[in-house]
Amino acid sequence: MKVLLLEDEYMLRISITEFLEDMGFEVDGFSNGEKAYDAIYDTHYDLYLLDVNVPGMDGFELLRSLRKDGNKTPAIFLTSMVDVSNLQEGYKSGCCDYIRKPFDLTELQLRIMHALKSYYHEGENKIDFGEGLVYDTENFTLTHNGESIALSKTEKEIFSVMLKHTNQVVSVEMFQDEIWGEYVDPANIRVQINNLRT
Repeated sequence: MKVLLLEDEYMLRISITEFLEDMGFEVDGFSNGEKAYDAIYDTHYDLYLLDVNVPGMDGFELLRSLRKDGNKTPAIFLTSMVDVSNLQEGYKSGCCDYIRKPFDLTELQLRIMHALKSYYHEGENKIDFGEGLVYDTENFTLTHNGESIALSKTEKEIFSVMLKHTNQVVSVEMFQDEIWGEYVDPANIRVQINNLRT
């Protein structure tokens, strides 16, 4: 899954990015709201993590604009603003959660998992495919008869795209757009998919 992170504090942006990448996410980090907004219309993201007070377009304005355009991707605000009025503004803008800084990265992980589970899987955190094959959408793990199957970062992302488009034909172009955001040799994508099948 791909995350857009809007955070103008450099060290915090790097810390969050590294933490999310260790979880298996692909992260695009931005310090400017307008650049983040432009990127959203060039790349598919599964989650937005948005600071509020950033250069260019602030986080509230960015999310309001996205929601006005019909974009429903889940969004979490990360901000040092503590007033109840700011909290209200965040939810009115269309966020699904609001985290006050400073926060522990474990808390961020829990809130991200809840947001993704609520939006993409309607509360179900395990999908049983039959024949002993089960996928845990909260921890991004695949098991067969209780034994863990190791997945690479790219394989996890491919699996997530296929789950999101269940009962649909997923084209090579869709994988390119949602995982890499650019052209990738279709033969390489097919190799990754074949690895999942085996």
